[in-house]
Amino acid sequence: SFFCLFLGVCGDEFSVLRSPQSVVFRDGSWPIPGERIPDVAALSMGFSVEDDLSWPGLAVGDLFHRPRATVLVTVKGVDKLALPVKGISYPIENAVPFSLDSVANAIHTLFSEETPVVLQLAPSEERVYMVGKANSVFEDLSVTLRQLRNRLFQDNSILSSLPLNSLSRNNEVDLLFLSELQVLHDIASLLSRHKHLAKDHSPDLYSLELAGLEEVGKRYGEDSQQFKDASQILVDSLQKFADEMFNLYSGNAVVEVVAVKTFNSPLTRKSRSILQSSQSKPENPYNLAYPYNYNYSVIFNIILWMMIGLALAVIVISYNLWNMDPGYDSIIYRMTNQKIRMD
Repeated sequence: SFFCLFLGVCGDEFSVLRSPQSVVFRDGSWPIPGERIPDVAALSMGFSVEDDLSWPGLAVGDLFHRPRATVLVTVKGVDKLALPVKGISYPIENAVPFSLDSVANAIHTLFSEETPVVLQLAPSEERVYMVGKANSVFEDLSVTLRQLRNRLFQDNSILSSLPLNSLSRNNEVDLLFLSELQVLHDIASLLSRHKHLAKDHSPDLYSLELAGLEEVGKRYGEDSQQFKDASQILVDSLQKFADEMFNLYSGNAVVEVVAVKTFNSPLTRKSRSILQSSQSKPENPYNLAYPYNYNYSVIFNIILWMMIGLALAVIVISYNLWNMDPGYDSIIYRMTNQKIRMD
């Protein structure tokens, strides 16, 4: 199931615009550490995390109805987006770069046979990562800068319907910003052609990083009309994208938007290789037990329902044995009675 959470950030804020009843966010101004945003996404999808998250903003919710997908859009270079104010906002503490690799790994581990959709994309950096059914769904998605530019000038692009205002079709910075909005539109459009993927049992993951607005601010200045128009266009596009993804997943989707002015440190990604040697972990000086892993919820449900089934079986069998009539229900007594009559 996919539930829609739409996150906006105003001055490094984390805002939940919409969420289903199965996920509960409490109203309050509790700061959320920037490095724990992936853990919030994981917990909201029903996955466990290695380190407990002592953040009161996210309640337990319904454990048996989890979202079918999570969409997280990171907007760089802006400290405030005029998103709808009907949601709940939380300030971000220590805005450091993050990735949803841990959530993607959890999906791969638990749903490897069902090939869920996993898409991680940063258009401005030409960085794309597609796994599972995403390879077939988004095979026509523009991912390089050249492809994005050509896509904008096609007949069915957003340029034909989007009010550019002070933005120009002839400026490379403006085209980069508009091409990222084109990616949002194409993702929802391509997914709408494969609606059956939004109705399966495996959760999907979308992680998008937008840097076009940051480049517009550097080019024209944050007080310029171009930056103001671009901010408004981005807000409208994000809201439309959130609504489309929410509807495609039948109201069970998480759509998150994180906007930060600047990150405190650069993002360092660890390259994964099958030849990589395992690194030695430091010994645990306190001899503490290792936290439960991603399989905890699966094992817990198996043991829970098996115990309930066995308990019900014992109750039913005991009830029938207690109310048994030996003369009619037991083959032993029937055979004994016949032997006595013959004697």
